[in-house]
Amino acid sequence: MTDLPRSAVFVNAAEVALCTGPVRERPHTDPAAVVCGAAVAVEGGVIVAVGPEEAVLDDFPHAERVHCHGGVLTPGFVDSHTHAVFGRYRTEEYALRCTGVPYMEIARQGGGINASVRDLRARSEDELVEMALPRLAEMLRGGTTTAEVKSGYGLSTEDELKTLRAIRRLNDLQPIELIPTFLGAHEVPPEYRERRAAYVDLLVEEMIPAVAESCLARFCDVFMEPGVFGRAESERILRAGIEHGLRPKMHADELEGSGGAELGVELGAASVDHLGDVSEAGIAALAGSSTVATLLPATLFFLGRPRWAPGRALIDAGATVALATDFNPGSSPTPSMHFVLTAACSRMGLSPAEALRAATAGGAAALELCDGRGTLAPGAPADLVLWRASSAAEIPYRLAAPIIDGVWKAGERVG
Repeated sequence: MTDLPRSAVFVNAAEVALCTGPVRERPHTDPAAVVCGAAVAVEGGVIVAVGPEEAVLDDFPHAERVHCHGGVLTPGFVDSHTHAVFGRYRTEEYALRCTGVPYMEIARQGGGINASVRDLRARSEDELVEMALPRLAEMLRGGTTTAEVKSGYGLSTEDELKTLRAIRRLNDLQPIELIPTFLGAHEVPPEYRERRAAYVDLLVEEMIPAVAESCLARFCDVFMEPGVFGRAESERILRAGIEHGLRPKMHADELEGSGGAELGVELGAASVDHLGDVSEAGIAALAGSSTVATLLPATLFFLGRPRWAPGRALIDAGATVALATDFNPGSSPTPSMHFVLTAACSRMGLSPAEALRAATAGGAAALELCDGRGTLAPGAPADLVLWRASSAAEIPYRLAAPIIDGVWKAGERVG
């Protein structure tokens, strides 16, 4: 295929997955809104028409035709939870876990998040940018066109700002649109281990104001989990973020239930993420709110967790669900949204249509993107992925097989 010109019509697709179905799944509906015989017209980086192929071609007679060759056209993935800016991978920890050493025990021995903290602190901003570029290129090849990227491996004011500056530079250097999140409350760094209250003070009184003043982040996140940050600490940190214009997000109820979902809803968080051990009360709270439940099946798979997040229960209760990779060097070293779709279907009870919508429009909802991102609807950015598949349901079925034929960002061919 050639680069997409300014005006083009995508034709001859077996299916077009609009992903404009209901945010909350209802019986007898298709949340991916898959249609056959449709064409998609693009002008100036924006989708301008979706409809019967003959009618769209009549309306845009001079547009270049982009032939889909009987494949499936979907929106680009919106990966709403990643930690893609880090130093080295932590391969040695994986080898330990394969012998039965638990993740939290590795962390207690100096591994885990703090191993990445030591590594990132020793690297320059330029080096972080250079190391992240090939990872983002891999994400793009896998169909991700928008991604959130968190800080959280610096855990000092300067190192967190360094990470967020790297994210801003990376946004300008490659096609994926990056949404920055401040995660200074990812862990308590070693130098504050015996005086954790002082670290929370640092977050609230110095880090958050500095991040807000520099306009380097849209969200403020916290890892609320037994052994990391408790409820009172998490609430104080997130309320400080809100006071400084940073929308709240949460890592919560991942390995042990701690009431994180309930707190996130109380604070009006954009999303509460992980939810591997969310309570019935947490499910009910999410279902009655606009807070998105972001599920990260690759993490649970990689950590070998026997219990998976209750995706089916969340959808049936009426919660808005997103899927994301949690791409990071310790617990989910994969940028594959394709694998995430399969895991969500096979282990969390989502249908292929629900999984596809959760990975596109659901991710956009988790990032509070209101421009049509994650859908193929008129007025939305022309972020598209073409798959060598006969139906949208075949995408998760093919279990991370290399079946992407093309990726477009704002109407330009980028993969």
